[in-house]
Amino acid sequence: MTLTQLRYIVAIADAGLNITLAADNVHATQSGISKQLKQLEGELGFQVFTRRGKSLDAITPAGSQVLERARSILHEARNIRALAANLREEAHGELSLATTHTQARFVLPEAIAKLKQQYPELGVHIRPQGEGRIIGLFESGEVDLVIVSTSGNAPEGGIAVPLFRWYRRAVVPHGHPLAKLGRPLRIQDLAEYPLVSYESSLQPESSLRRAFNAASLSPRIACTSADADLIKTYVLAGLGVGILAEMAIGAADARELVTLDIDGLLPVCTSWLVLRRDHVLRSYVAQLARLVAPQIDEAELRRVVAGHAEPNWPAPPLWGELQQRGVRRAATRAA
Repeated sequence: MTLTQLRYIVAIADAGLNITLAADNVHATQSGISKQLKQLEGELGFQVFTRRGKSLDAITPAGSQVLERARSILHEARNIRALAANLREEAHGELSLATTHTQARFVLPEAIAKLKQQYPELGVHIRPQGEGRIIGLFESGEVDLVIVSTSGNAPEGGIAVPLFRWYRRAVVPHGHPLAKLGRPLRIQDLAEYPLVSYESSLQPESSLRRAFNAASLSPRIACTSADADLIKTYVLAGLGVGILAEMAIGAADARELVTLDIDGLLPVCTSWLVLRRDHVLRSYVAQLARLVAPQIDEAELRRVVAGHAEPNWPAPPLWGELQQRGVRRAATRAA
């Protein structure tokens, strides 16, 4: 019995018993996987999968038990490799992460650039996704970690580390009636106009809809996108009032857009780093967490991820506070 054979049967199960797809996922040949499966079943003395003709039909009861233990063995093998790499202080590896377009575009670039300076041989693969798909990619093992935001409870599926909190902003073109109100916006003001926002706004349980419902109102969603830059583009095209994350609004946007404070109208959001449980944390993952959220203690992060401690994270700062700290540090270095 080999780790390769265990990896192949897990790949088959994860591919819905499709050997062709499993072979693609593990970069092997279909014949190679079939041969290894036959050898493993011969050693075990029973079938892991039942057959219907030349196709696999179902996982046998005994096969389910084998797969459960195979996953545990493969998990620990990955931990041993990660531990060895950390002890050797290896600076290379592959890091795959999924996050929203907003985080990928406006939060991560500086952190990833600094990470690459410290780990120049590290390959970083960023997969921007809509909110609904991010955790699914993590749970399926397609990415190593995710950064996702919620306006309520922490995301499930792994160890959720709070990074920072942020508010949403409304944006309108210059000359828009809302830009001339001369007073704080009310939810009733937003209800008078069509809105352009993130795809998550379409969900019945979205915090935007809940805020409107609490005032016995319904948002008029004219257009949605996963990309904040597209939201701004369609606001300028006249489709409606934009609702987007504060991180997505830069100084250059002021040439065409007016940013309106709606902090009291919608709940604050928290961005979370979600990691796998009972893992040996690679050094570059811990460093990425620190680059995005300096308040995180690396030693505590390692203990929690390894299963040796319960989470007791510091309160995440507001995005604006993080930016101000960064400006002060840059000014200090320049002086």
